[in-house]
Amino acid sequence: MRKLVLAGVLASLALPVSAKGLKIDVEGEGANGTIEIQLFDDLAPKHVEQITALAAEGAYNDVVFHRVIDGFMAQTGDVEFGKLGGDMRRAGMGGSSRSDLPAEFSDKPFDRGIVGMARSQDPNSANSQFFIMFQEGYFLNGQYTVVGQVTSGMEIVDAIKRGEGRNGEVFGQPDRMKSVTVTE
Repeated sequence: MRKLVLAGVLASLALPVSAKGLKIDVEGEGANGTIEIQLFDDLAPKHVEQITALAAEGAYNDVVFHRVIDGFMAQTGDVEFGKLGGDMRRAGMGGSSRSDLPAEFSDKPFDRGIVGMARSQDPNSANSQFFIMFQEGYFLNGQYTVVGQVTSGMEIVDAIKRGEGRNGEVFGQPDRMKSVTVTE
């Protein structure tokens, strides 16, 4: 009986049995196109589970790239305060209604195109925000959880509108993730 109830609950989540990636349609002043990401559920299973659940719920749709530092990375994923049309002064301060995650550090280096989880000073504080590397950032190795890698659309990542404010804050109209879907 318990197995049937659990199977019904899992089926209602509409998640693929083995989520392997994300398809992100980006729109904005800088970038327009699709980014495909392979997720590393073998390296960071809890983080991948959280990201795919949020994507399946539509939580990432219309979330902006709020922090973009030229030569470093583009950060997005604040499903609480980072929605297009919201108060952009708070973008980057939020997460989701889900619990923060324990760190899942690995030996995978932060090369160009790697996707990592953003967090506060506490290594166990990642929630919904993530970043994509413009170039290598090996000083992040072993300090942040690697969750995936761009497999297609790196030219779209390179075109994301750069931040000019304090710590990469994007002024005006930031580029956004118009839709994010889970792929198999």
